[in-house]
Amino acid sequence: MSIFTKIDQRMLHDVLDIRAKVEEEGTGVSLPQEKRVTISYVLGKVSFINVPKVWERGSNVEGKVRAVYHNNTPVCDAPVYLFTGQMWQPRSLQNLTTDSNGVASFSFSTDNFDQDIQLHASLTPTVGNQQYKTAYYDRGFHTLSMSQPSSPDIKTISSLEVQKKDKSLPCDAEEDVSVNYTIVGESPGSVDVIYLVLSRGAVTMQGQTQVEVQDRSVNEGQVSFKVRVSPEMAPEFQVVAYAVLPSEDVIAHSADFSTDKCFSNKVSVEFSPSSAVPGEETNMQVTALPRSLCGVSAIDKSVLIKEPGKTLDADKIFDLLPLKKSSGIPYEVDDATDCLNVRPKRYVLPYPSQEQNDAYAVFQKVGLKMATNLLFRLPSCLKFKGKVYRDSYLVSSGMVPLSRQYSIQLSSPVVGSAGQLPPEAAPIETARSFFPETWIWDLVEVGDDGKRGVSLTVPDTITTWETEAFCLSSQGFGLAPRKEMKVFQPFFLELTMPYSIIRGEHFELRATVFNYLTSCIMVTVTPGPSSDYTLTPLSGDLYTSCLCANERKTLRWTMIPTALGAVNVTVSAEAVASHVSCDNEVVSVPDRGRIDVVTKSLIVKAEGSETTKTYNWLLCPKGSPLTEEAEIQLPENVIEGSSRTSVSVLGDILGRALKNLDGLLQMPYGCGEQNMALLAPNIYILHYLKGTQQLTAAIMEKATNFLTSGYQRQLNYKSADGAYTTFGTGPGNTWLTAFVVRSFAKAQSFIFIDPRKIEESKTWLQHKQQENGCFEKSGKLFHNGMKGGVSDEVTLSAYVTAAFLEMNTSQHDPVMIQSLACLKESLSDLSNTYTTALLAYVFTLAGDVETRAHLLQHLDTVAVREGGFLYWSQTAAETSASLSVEISSYVLLAKLSASPTAEDLGYASGIIRWLTGQQNYYGGFSSTQDTVVALQALALYSTLVFSAEGWSTVTVQAPSSQLTFDVNQGNKLLYQEEALQDVSGKYRLEVKGTACASVQISATYNIPTPADVTTLSVKVHLEVNTSESARPKFTVQIQSLYSGKEETTNMVILDIKMLSGFSPDPESLKSLKRGLLVSRVEQKEDHVLVYLEELSKDTPINHSLEIIQELPVDNLKPAVVKIYDYYQPGDQAETQYMFVS
Repeated sequence: MSIFTKIDQRMLHDVLDIRAKVEEEGTGVSLPQEKRVTISYVLGKVSFINVPKVWERGSNVEGKVRAVYHNNTPVCDAPVYLFTGQMWQPRSLQNLTTDSNGVASFSFSTDNFDQDIQLHASLTPTVGNQQYKTAYYDRGFHTLSMSQPSSPDIKTISSLEVQKKDKSLPCDAEEDVSVNYTIVGESPGSVDVIYLVLSRGAVTMQGQTQVEVQDRSVNEGQVSFKVRVSPEMAPEFQVVAYAVLPSEDVIAHSADFSTDKCFSNKVSVEFSPSSAVPGEETNMQVTALPRSLCGVSAIDKSVLIKEPGKTLDADKIFDLLPLKKSSGIPYEVDDATDCLNVRPKRYVLPYPSQEQNDAYAVFQKVGLKMATNLLFRLPSCLKFKGKVYRDSYLVSSGMVPLSRQYSIQLSSPVVGSAGQLPPEAAPIETARSFFPETWIWDLVEVGDDGKRGVSLTVPDTITTWETEAFCLSSQGFGLAPRKEMKVFQPFFLELTMPYSIIRGEHFELRATVFNYLTSCIMVTVTPGPSSDYTLTPLSGDLYTSCLCANERKTLRWTMIPTALGAVNVTVSAEAVASHVSCDNEVVSVPDRGRIDVVTKSLIVKAEGSETTKTYNWLLCPKGSPLTEEAEIQLPENVIEGSSRTSVSVLGDILGRALKNLDGLLQMPYGCGEQNMALLAPNIYILHYLKGTQQLTAAIMEKATNFLTSGYQRQLNYKSADGAYTTFGTGPGNTWLTAFVVRSFAKAQSFIFIDPRKIEESKTWLQHKQQENGCFEKSGKLFHNGMKGGVSDEVTLSAYVTAAFLEMNTSQHDPVMIQSLACLKESLSDLSNTYTTALLAYVFTLAGDVETRAHLLQHLDTVAVREGGFLYWSQTAAETSASLSVEISSYVLLAKLSASPTAEDLGYASGIIRWLTGQQNYYGGFSSTQDTVVALQALALYSTLVFSAEGWSTVTVQAPSSQLTFDVNQGNKLLYQEEALQDVSGKYRLEVKGTACASVQISATYNIPTPADVTTLSVKVHLEVNTSESARPKFTVQIQSLYSGKEETTNMVILDIKMLSGFSPDPESLKSLKRGLLVSRVEQKEDHVLVYLEELSKDTPINHSLEIIQELPVDNLKPAVVKIYDYYQPGDQAETQYMFVS
């Protein structure tokens, strides 16, 4: 510190950046924190108290000054110097000394004064400017106005002053508000003091009180009234008081009052018992207004410490108010004033630095505009000898502005309304394996009595659970005070291990034993037996040892996994009886929790990159057996032990998608379009199941839960004008808005969708229609399938038109008439197969038979026919399966959306066979859009060909085994899957019966990270971070490059896997989010996902990410970095990086 204080003070920035880091002994886990403290040079202040505002000739002025330090404690026995006159030419008046309360009294005669008196109080004998960066006390300043009769030529010195409150006012209580008045030079009579209480831009209370003006030059006093502080007035309200004097002068004053941040719905959460041991039953009681719907969460406090600011609090709620208080009048409605002609010796302005008693400014400040014939507004400019002097000149001359400009928000004012369980028997052993970060995340409906109890089981984590709850009812919103639920046992064990490692790596498994008993215990720590890994004790560690009160001990093993997949690691700690003393103390054995057993899961992955290949068949025997053969050959460089093959059978082509409604694609869902891709398939499948009477209560509940959560998530991407944006910010996206609104319209059959949201979006889309009938593109199209020169506008317009028609908008609607006319103009060029297929669907929905037939005939001539399969590609050289799926699905929708004939269904069967062959293991397809459109088409086809009868038997003959599956009407939606002993070889399928069966063989294996160069490439290298850190820290430098034929790519995902034992540095993640072309960054388990808006051709883009070692891992294997086109995942590249110690 001595070195610090010798630094030249002028070189400092007046802030202290404090960084601290706490590292846990034994585990090496550390938690950093930093804070910035601003340095102030103000040591304290001097202020005037109990000093009059007005003085009369021949009177004595009495008052006091108070001196306090910066922490508001009194400055005792200190000299105080009292001055009079202007700041730049003060004259010493008296020298005072403060008492034990920091107060000094003064009194002086006014015989030598003939105008307003300026008083200054200082703790220094001079009144000058402070030197740069030197400590000082703020000086006190006060003006006493000379009493004189009111006249048109003299501005009144009468005043009102609403007394402020230093404290925050409690809600649901009455508070006295006082108004001090000083009335000077007025004739006797009564004066009404009128007061208004304003909150959130509205007048909530008004009233008046009377003041009797006596026959003397100065009348001073105080009036008061009561204000009941309600939750609707939170977080602050304003009080305005004004009076019209007998001389027709208007005096006014306002003050702001802060309130507690309270709500009309009083919410609370209580646990019984209030603390628990792991696995214990507890009861949570939520109290709120009757019939409230409450959201309740409980999150591990350690998570909140690492990510502060992620919780809900009253400040965040009140920040959502469109208007907390009025703050001025918009210039559009402010009245202009004429300049005032000034005669010599006429002075209408207050003294410089003196607070103006301008009633107009008071009203303007609180957003009130007065309608009156009284002259109560100061002029905004003066005319003197032919020249105009505006307030900017007055400011530069050291005078106070005549009027102030305030800003105000014109939003509408929002005045809202805003049993203990019996104890269980003490266990001898506790086994702990459930360690969630989030324990409670649920909706709770409060009963008519305003209470709701919920029985819960406490998780196994030794921690404190932070609980928050908010409730909504017809009477308002409420937020509960945060409640903590402490889960604890006096003797317990913690395991420290990475989330995942790669086979061949090994690490130091650490088990830390804690003893919070008041006595010593003898502890034996024992790992559980397992064939999935080996544990080697480290030399020097004693696995049976003393552990006294408030001590901890860490035991270590070298762990080498021998199996792939999720490996459960179990370690137990037992307090055992012993005759050996510990610290000269006899050891004890606790009555409960004598043995603590902890089980945690470790993911062991194979080396290289994982690849999954699927082989799909839709087999409909119709009474005659059908057979298919397939040969699965694994690559020669497959990683040993990584391959696994399975066969699955369903009686419905949508059954696989139904099973994986929440995971049709193993891709990130971090933007508005991707969220919709998760939501929309649920809608199509539900319509299919409902239409075929297969919708069960269990399926309905599962699917509607997904729909509800997806709907709420999507609203995060909605703009105020009704449009939807890709990442929640920026301009509205025409294509995405159409996608959302068509999906929401269909979802209304199953969940509540606010119809206003749909209408707002439809109106926004209608406003995007251009004079030629086509729709204007707004926002970025991340999907290149909808781009392509002149067809860009046509394709987008076709998509929007289809959305309107799917919402049952009449083709005779003016918007549709114009858009269909625009689309017809494009029919002379059908070179874009994607656009042509979409147009065929649009004109099918519009009922234009002739145009539909023309388009379908053209599509038939460019179709690809192979072995009974029928599909379409964008061009003959197109290799994108994703785009082919979309095009083929639109053709299928066009064929089947207009009363299809038997011939149409036969034609469609070839498309269906090809489409089902493209499905992935989860029932989706390659990307988001092809999955959405394909499942819509499959659902329509399945509805048309559904039969409630039939059965089939599927036999799968593998090289060394045979499996049989039965499919009937009772289990057609049941997902049946079996692992195959043979991971490769020839397989023969046979289906007998009368019902269709969907069969899939899936082979998953790892291969070394490929070095093939595609249109996308990624380069990675690791740099050692030389900053001082207790743990190794590295910077991953990544370069992404696109070298394809298009000018730009679709949206690109950069998937960065962490090295085993490493995690991304939080600050580096924040920096990465601000990187070039980065739209979003997500951390998911041991991966960091970076969304890149696009890559331009032949333009390398660089990004960096710092990673820090959480736990040492030996024999470290490379980690893979993958880059791929989100909408064409086949266009991808991979590389790897590693750290060599």
